[in-house]
Amino acid sequence: MKTIKAMIIAGLLTSTAVMAGKNVAPAASPVVPVLNPIPLYVGLGLLWAGTSLDCPCADDKRLKDNTYGGILRVGYDFNPYIGIEGRIFKSSLSKNFSETTHYGIYLKPQYHVTDALNVYGLIGYGKTKVECDRRGVIYDESGLSFGVGMEYDLSKDTDTVASNRTFDGQGDQEKGWGLWVDYQNLLHNEGSLDIKSNIVTAGVTYDF
Repeated sequence: MKTIKAMIIAGLLTSTAVMAGKNVAPAASPVVPVLNPIPLYVGLGLLWAGTSLDCPCADDKRLKDNTYGGILRVGYDFNPYIGIEGRIFKSSLSKNFSETTHYGIYLKPQYHVTDALNVYGLIGYGKTKVECDRRGVIYDESGLSFGVGMEYDLSKDTDTVASNRTFDGQGDQEKGWGLWVDYQNLLHNEGSLDIKSNIVTAGVTYDF
């Protein structure tokens, strides 16, 4: 009889332990949110344009003009070191005699100096039109254009989340806001009037 009682008690204890084990949930592992960025960015900014040309009156006088305007740029980063960028702008504010319109597409080699800063170059093909108020179109030409610049990243998302893009978080290629400033040569020693046109741009960019 004692043996039967011992077997019953042992069975009850075993079944209780099994049921208790079913109610214990495994420890949950922390969930890290993962970004799915694309290497595309857009930027809006302001620009200064400097234009100079020989005076059409042929008295060896050099005419110069400074104008201001806005710029839109859209780019795609293939990897940490090379991208492509299209830009368009018009500079017509505070002018004396000229206004400049330009659009083009550029190869963009770049190098990350720090996790927040990268420097880049621009070299490609652009179309530039310089117009004069009193004389109509002075120059309208397509050709080589080049420049240099730098970008600074303002976002901090890689501190708290993961990314499936290997170069996210390097230079200004992290998802979020950033700043840029650059210099670009549009025209140099062009045409019979020896037109030269250069710009400095600065603005805000957003990486998707």
